[in-house]
Amino acid sequence: MQHLLRRPSPARVAGVVVSVVLLLGVASCGDGSVHVDPFDSSAAGRAACATLIASVPANVGNQRRHTTSGSPYAAAWGDPAIVLRCGVGTPAGFTPFSACQRVNGVDWFAPDRMFTDQSSDVLLTTIGRSPRVEVLVPARYRPPQATMVDLAPVILAHTREVAPCS
Repeated sequence: MQHLLRRPSPARVAGVVVSVVLLLGVASCGDGSVHVDPFDSSAAGRAACATLIASVPANVGNQRRHTTSGSPYAAAWGDPAIVLRCGVGTPAGFTPFSACQRVNGVDWFAPDRMFTDQSSDVLLTTIGRSPRVEVLVPARYRPPQATMVDLAPVILAHTREVAPCS
């Protein structure tokens, strides 16, 4: 799809940065649930996202799933929480020349600085799939490959490839 290959506008980048900041503010509640601030999920992907969320595994990265509040298009595991959001926009920093990593059939993008700074959380976003899925992996669970492997089957089953990452 051509929309994946355009450079994001400054307004779009600012919106994505705000979304990332909100996501990083994910809070665990005392009852074991995780609050994920509401976000604008793409209208076209809402049905697929609802099915994807209903189908996520009970464990990701050896962490147990928690209930979530705030968004019907989110799931969380562990403490600190690994957080999945479905129906997100183009990730900040993604360009047609960005590197991606294919793990079990799913192409992922993460800003280079997240891979070079081993003490940072990693924000992964599926590339070339609709709807797009974003996963925040706290630094405690690095490297993120186990999370990527655990989520690949549900992402492949409930999203469609529109353009493989090259």
